[in-house]
Amino acid sequence: MVEGVHFRLQEGWATPAEVGHRALAGALSDIAAMGAEPGEAYLALGIPADFGEERALELVRAAGRLAASTGTMIAGGDVVASPALMVSVTAIGWADSAGDLVGRDGSQPGDIVGVTGRLGASGAALAVREGRAGRSPAAEQALAHCGGLTPRLPEGRAIAAAGIHAMVDLSDGVATDAGHLGRAGGVLLEVELAQLPLAPGVAEIAQELGVPAYELAAAGGEDYELCFCAAPGDRGAVEAAVAASGRTQVTWIGVVREGGPGVLLADERGDAVQLAGWEHVF
Repeated sequence: MVEGVHFRLQEGWATPAEVGHRALAGALSDIAAMGAEPGEAYLALGIPADFGEERALELVRAAGRLAASTGTMIAGGDVVASPALMVSVTAIGWADSAGDLVGRDGSQPGDIVGVTGRLGASGAALAVREGRAGRSPAAEQALAHCGGLTPRLPEGRAIAAAGIHAMVDLSDGVATDAGHLGRAGGVLLEVELAQLPLAPGVAEIAQELGVPAYELAAAGGEDYELCFCAAPGDRGAVEAAVAASGRTQVTWIGVVREGGPGVLLADERGDAVQLAGWEHVF
């Protein structure tokens, strides 16, 4: 995570603690998307001269609190001077056997597509921080929701054990990450945008922006929920597995078909919609 690209400190968008939490959460979310147990994490910090020791410690302590709550051991890393604040996290996960893990490449025609949790809070919060949407109760709801995001580690393990075929975390948005599943599996994921579950405040902020709420939910990124493909007959087992975690629910948002590969996003009329999530290539 690089200042000016993934977060901003000077404009008050994020505190050092929020940066530390988000950096580790993002790495652990990839572990969750494989159905793995978290193991060790290594933090490499690039710190500018004016950042200061206290703010650096605030960042690391926040990462440490998340590590403790998820059973992750921060086992080392590095610190170096840098022209901008950079936080790089390497997270290592484990499983008893390779068969316990889930990749991105197992989607099959006829599968149904599901997601955990509710989406769009980070996209809505970004609009508020950029001044495109005003401060309101809905804005505060979105900011609070995205500020408390935690990786879906228990849910990822439970979903994997329920026998799903493929899974990815929603760090870049459904519009991009569902496409990863489709391309890895050589299939087409058809996603019904109207079925995307919305986080608190997202619908109101979307209305203020004059865009469909599904745009924030599909293209905002940084929701760190899970998207997965399962056989229709496993629907009940997946729902029960996630419900047992006591933290969230499953919403079914589409189907897998032959073709593509990639993702087809459809609005409530069934018309194709062109949306893109976060892209890392410049």
